[in-house]
Amino acid sequence: MQLNFNSPKPIYLQMVDEVKKALARGELKPGDKIPSHKEQAQLLQVNPNTVMRAYQEMEREGLTETLRGQGTFIKNDPAILQSIRSEMAQAAVQQFIEDMRGLGIEPEEMAHMLRVTLNKEG
Repeated sequence: MQLNFNSPKPIYLQMVDEVKKALARGELKPGDKIPSHKEQAQLLQVNPNTVMRAYQEMEREGLTETLRGQGTFIKNDPAILQSIRSEMAQAAVQQFIEDMRGLGIEPEEMAHMLRVTLNKEG
């Protein structure tokens, strides 16, 4: 898990994003157990309260579930993976559009550049 301690984005939200990326890449799967709060805090060298906040956020988003006495697991719901991929793809597209607008590139030119690039790769 890669955390940027100099980022303005809170560490606990970075942790949530990293779990989502691991799911999208297939490194984590629905039903997988994730480390305990204490284990994760030690691994990442962060405060256990930060890990607890990240885990609470993931549970609030429906990404994980905690089973008393067993631990925290990625929710065993195949729709989660599709939802995360769609969410991340939409964020990437939005970032691309913002970056291109920042360069003064109009939507038609963006579309043309994408078509040309995709055709080169295809």
